Amino acid sequence: MEHPILFISVILDWIGLPVPHGPIGSTFLEKICQPYLTYSWLIMAFLFVVPKLTLGKLELIPGTGQNFWEALIGGILDFLAEHMGREKAKMLFPILATFFLYTLLANMIGLLPGFMSPTSSLNITLAMSIIVWLMHHFLGFRYHGWQYYKHFTGPIPLMAPFMIVLELIGNFARLISLSMRLFGNILAKEILLAVLFTLAGAFFAPLPVLALGVLVSVIQALVFVLLAVIYCAGAMDHAH
Repeated sequence: MEHPILFISVILDWIGLPVPHGPIGSTFLEKICQPYLTYSWLIMAFLFVVPKLTLGKLELIPGTGQNFWEALIGGILDFLAEHMGREKAKMLFPILATFFLYTLLANMIGLLPGFMSPTSSLNITLAMSIIVWLMHHFLGFRYHGWQYYKHFTGPIPLMAPFMIVLELIGNFARLISLSMRLFGNILAKEILLAVLFTLAGAFFAPLPVLALGVLVSVIQALVFVLLAVIYCAGAMDHAH
């Protein structure tokens, strides 16, 4: 089977770096040149460079670039504040806004021919899920100390042993649900687009799927961040 031509893989080959075609390269250099990593770096570079170029110097009367970023950042902050309060939203805004912007771009970049979505790799989605999982437990201990265990015991002391087991299973299941949901939806979008472009790319058949892919990309980015917000807000609230 012929390997797909990826934009960054062509660049890697041109500058003499290895282009790994298998799921895992045999050397360290091949592993860090995996497409899901190289396209992650491309997205991170985009998030660093583009705001710098479009935002420029902050002005009292904003221009087009400043208006766009103010609307985007303000919208994300309002979305977070709606679910956890303004103070907590400001505290968690940097990491949650980064998650949203990265996930949105990572989902949508795969719609471009010659590009792939890093979030179609379980390595990326699982790494993001582990960060969210550790973060919400850290917040729980920060706000409640060792009393955080009450989130796992339930309201009835007699049922506490059963509830602890149930809550622990459900809590670890968050790692699977967060990572697999994003990974599965984006991978399915990538496969469907690849098949349609191969079979009927010249007849514009994939266009409806491209439109659907944009919708799926936005929804999955929102769902991932919304679940992260719910987990963090729940950990910071008092146990009932």
